[in-house]
Amino acid sequence: MPEGPPRRTVLVADDDADEREMMGEYLRSRGFEVVEAGNGVEALVQFKQIWPTRVVLDLLMPRLGGLDAIKRIRAFDPGTTVVVVTGVEDAELERQALALGAARVLRKPVALADLVAALESGKAQPVGSADASTPAPEPSSSVSEPALAGRLLVVDDEPPVCRMLERLFTQKGYRTRWAADGAAALRAVIKEAPDVVLLDIVMPRLGGIEALTAIRAIAPGVQVIMVSGQADFEVAKRALAYGAFDYVTKPIDPGHLCMTVEAALAWKGLDAGVAATGREH
Repeated sequence: MPEGPPRRTVLVADDDADEREMMGEYLRSRGFEVVEAGNGVEALVQFKQIWPTRVVLDLLMPRLGGLDAIKRIRAFDPGTTVVVVTGVEDAELERQALALGAARVLRKPVALADLVAALESGKAQPVGSADASTPAPEPSSSVSEPALAGRLLVVDDEPPVCRMLERLFTQKGYRTRWAADGAAALRAVIKEAPDVVLLDIVMPRLGGIEALTAIRAIAPGVQVIMVSGQADFEVAKRALAYGAFDYVTKPIDPGHLCMTVEAALAWKGLDAGVAATGREH
């Protein structure tokens, strides 16, 4: 931990630039030193560098948002005050956030006076009981085959989409498998956990958030990227709060998707580095 961090340093992590700027400016006017982050990975890099005393965390943030980010922040430093902001009404999500140690959950649009009060109070619930959530995943100790970029599972009920993505990532050195629905995906994860899952939201038998939560329960270290049709955009956003790493929309942009998968894989190394720093602290 850096020596002598400012006692009123706040990390504001929100992918909505307008919301982030509004909260940041208000907190600065109240005497806080503010550092901003636009996604979860960036937030944890900033956390490692400055070790803030307080964090404002958007639950619907891509690249490690939501409940996973609370777990890691509280694992690295249980004394950090985490105030959650969210644009969805979900009592179960709120309960889990508080059980994991969030001091308060505030609905958007955020009442800025309430935000300051929550940050000043510094009161957090105890880290959750066993039924609240799975523990923060430990970095994977398994070693991928040297010639391969990573292990990828594509889950989509459209065979042409699966074949296209299998060709794309196989050419890039990934060991790629595919499953036609959520139930088949669970069997594949149980048989051999991949590094990354590309998960279509609308599928027969098991889809969307249900498949996401089941996969995360079976293999907490797996990064799940939601693949969303435009009609399911809000569902994809909500999935971020339940542990999805990111989401992409159809029609799929292969270049953007490859960058997102690479970011998910890079997160594993970052996770290990930040966790080690937390243990040393």
